[in-house]
Amino acid sequence: MNPLVFQTDFGLVDGAVSAMYGVAYTVNPNLKIHDLTHDITPFNIWEASYRLIQTINYWPEGTVFVSVVDPGVGSDRKSVVVKTNSGRYIVTPDNGTLTHVIRLEGIEAVREIDENTNRLPRSGESYTFHGRDIYAYTGARLAAGIIDFEGVGPELPVTSLVSLPIVEPYIEGNAACGTIDVLDVRFGSLWTNIPRTLFLETGIQYGDRVSITIENDTRCVYRNIILFGKSFADVYVGEALAYVNSLDCVAVAINQGSFARAYNVGTGNSWRIRIEPFKGFF
Repeated sequence: MNPLVFQTDFGLVDGAVSAMYGVAYTVNPNLKIHDLTHDITPFNIWEASYRLIQTINYWPEGTVFVSVVDPGVGSDRKSVVVKTNSGRYIVTPDNGTLTHVIRLEGIEAVREIDENTNRLPRSGESYTFHGRDIYAYTGARLAAGIIDFEGVGPELPVTSLVSLPIVEPYIEGNAACGTIDVLDVRFGSLWTNIPRTLFLETGIQYGDRVSITIENDTRCVYRNIILFGKSFADVYVGEALAYVNSLDCVAVAINQGSFARAYNVGTGNSWRIRIEPFKGFF
């Protein structure tokens, strides 16, 4: 029996998540169920994709993840289970939720869920709660060993999976350029898609001052000189810094403050960031 991990945008203010737990426990009361998060911004598929890649590789091989951020529920989008290159499973609508896993982890195989066998009994007329009726039920059956991966349904080509557009980070001159992928929600730090290895090609070292420019489309939102440090303790409370986050990518924060709130910064491909060595005044 393998761990079962739930992620949704449902929140915990009603019974939706509890219903998913209940379905899983009716499949097998000995399952061990855990929560990745239920606070994904409603309908934000990109955020769900990022939280998966932030988490999956810290769980044992064979872990089954159920990710339900599904604004297209009831449409013709497919319901799938994928096996990652590292041997974890993800049960999800095929709507872009797997974008970062495809790019950074890789998918070994894909199966489309056969709803004739892998659907909660007597739920066939329910069209708006596939998280309970299909995904939690199928994930529980897979985690409990009632079905194996092949028992999910017919195989699909990995290349058929839906991916959201991604802007690749790059070096331009002596600057590292990329996008703000996601926020460290509770603390308001900005997590970029610039990996540490690419960033270090600029020659910037810990303790250096760097010039940072953040734009939304063509509008400059933030431009300043800050420290590139190892941790928040390298600057005074209220001071900004750049650092390498837990995913080995560059991030920007305010020590004991919210950078996102202070400068009204968002996330996504329209939010661009440029970081370069500071060589003098603007």
